Amino acid sequence: MDEMEWTTRHPKAEDLRVGLINWAGTYLTFEAYKNTVTTTAKSLGRKQTWELLVSNEHEAQAVIRLKSLQGLYLLCEADGTVSYGRPKNSHHGCFLLRFHRNGKWTLQCIISGRYLESDGEDVFCNSQVLSAYHMWTPRPALHVHVTLYSPVYHSYARADHTVGRIWVDAAVPCLEECGFLLHFQDGCYHLETSTHHFLSHVDRLVAQTSPQTAFHMQVRPGGLVALCDGEGGSLYPHGAHMLLGLGSNPMKGQEWFILQHFPTWVSLRSKARKFISVIYDAEVCAASEQLTPMSLFQFECDCENPILQLRSANGYYLAQRRHKSLMADGHPMESDTFFRVHWNCGKIILQSSNGRFLTTAANGLLMASATIPGPNEELGIRFANRPFLVLRGRYGYVGSSSEHDLIQCNMDEPDCIHLLPCRQGIYHFQAQGGSFWSITSFGSFRPWGKFALNFCIELHGSNLLTVLAPNGFYIRADRSGTLMADSEDVTKECIWEF
Repeated sequence: MDEMEWTTRHPKAEDLRVGLINWAGTYLTFEAYKNTVTTTAKSLGRKQTWELLVSNEHEAQAVIRLKSLQGLYLLCEADGTVSYGRPKNSHHGCFLLRFHRNGKWTLQCIISGRYLESDGEDVFCNSQVLSAYHMWTPRPALHVHVTLYSPVYHSYARADHTVGRIWVDAAVPCLEECGFLLHFQDGCYHLETSTHHFLSHVDRLVAQTSPQTAFHMQVRPGGLVALCDGEGGSLYPHGAHMLLGLGSNPMKGQEWFILQHFPTWVSLRSKARKFISVIYDAEVCAASEQLTPMSLFQFECDCENPILQLRSANGYYLAQRRHKSLMADGHPMESDTFFRVHWNCGKIILQSSNGRFLTTAANGLLMASATIPGPNEELGIRFANRPFLVLRGRYGYVGSSSEHDLIQCNMDEPDCIHLLPCRQGIYHFQAQGGSFWSITSFGSFRPWGKFALNFCIELHGSNLLTVLAPNGFYIRADRSGTLMADSEDVTKECIWEF
C-alpha cells in the first residue's frame, strides 16, 4: 500500500489566540468581575488571551472580533469607551486589523473609525489619527513547544545538531528534532532546539541567547508567522537542501510558517516487551525488539472523552477491520479508527468500537478479540519525541526562579523537565541543572534533590496529561502559584498542557 501524503491539521481555536502588548509593554486584559478592559498585566495569562474571529482577510488587513476565553467580546462604544460583553448588532465589536511592516498591529473600530489605544492602564477608542500609542504587538498564546510547518514546501523545520543547522525538510514531525521552544524576551523571540541550542542570525545553532539569536515576529490569523531580524531580513528555506536562514528576497511566501503545538508521538510495547510496529505496509504486529520509524504513532485524543486515534508514520490511522487484525490503513473520520483508552498504572488498554479489547495473538498480530481485559491487553506507552516536558496549567508555566524556594506554576517562562524513563509510564523528573525533583512533606517541590523519584504520567488529550507524584497524589496548580501534589482526584487544576 502506498503511503498517504502527510497532511497538517486545520487551524484550531488555540492557533488563533494571541496576547496584545501595548507601547508600555503591558497586556490587554479583561477584568470579568469589573466588566472592564485594562492594560496593567505584565505577563500573558488566561485573562490576557484573546481569540481572533476573522470575518474577512485580505493581504495587509482583516476584519475581526476579539473574544476572551470566557466567551465575551471586546466592544467599542460610541463615546470612545471600551467595554466587555456581547455585541448588540453585526458591526458592534468589529475592528479593522492592519498588519504593519514592523510586526505591530492596529485595531480600528469599524463603526467610529477610531483606533484602540491605551494610556498604560485604561483602554479607549478616541482618536482617528494614527500614532505610536495605537500600536499593539501580537504574541501567540500557543504553548511554547511548537513546530514550524512550511505551507509552500509542505515540510517541517528540523534541527540537525551534527552540523549545527536547521533544515526545512521533514515530511512528518515525529522526531524530537522537529520540536522547538519559542522564548519571548523583551519583545523578541529566541528559537531553541531540543538540545537547548539557539538559532542565530548567521544561520547556525549557538549555545547561548544573545542579540544575534533575537528575532522579530510577524503574526497573521490562523497561526501564520514570519521571523525577521528587524533589518529587512527574514527566515526562509534556502537552496536544494532547504537550509533555514536569513535572506532579503523570499519568493511566493517562503518566509511564512504555520506555528502549531508540537504533536505527541509515542511507542507502544506488548506484554512480551515487543514494539508495536507497522509491517508489510499495513499490518500491525508486536514482533520488533528495536524501535523503528514504523513503531512510532501520533497520539490524537479528545480531551472531552477518552477516545483515541493512533496515526502511523505512513499517514494512515490504526483501524480494527471486521474479522481481521489491526491494520494501518484507516482514514481520519472512520469509526474503526476510534479506540476508548483505559489507563492502568502508566499502561493503556485499548477498546475498539465493537466493545472488545486489543490483544496480541500468538503470531504477534494485534486484534480486538478480548472480552475482558487482562495483563495481555496492557500496552506499555512511552514518549517517542520528547526528551523533556514543558508544563502549562491554569495559572501559567511550571518553573523555578531565584525569588522562590519552591517550584512555581504561574511562570511566564517555563523550565524544561527532563524525562528519564524508568518503567512504562514511569519517569524520573530532572531539573535543568542535572539535579532531581524532590517533594516536601507538604506536597510542594524543590528542584535540587539528590535522588530520583518516580512520577507516573497519563495522557488525557493530544497535548494534555496528569502526573501522579511519589506521594500518591496528583500534581495540581495552586492559585497561590506554588506547585502542589495533594489532589486525590483529577480536577481542572491537575490537567497540564505539554
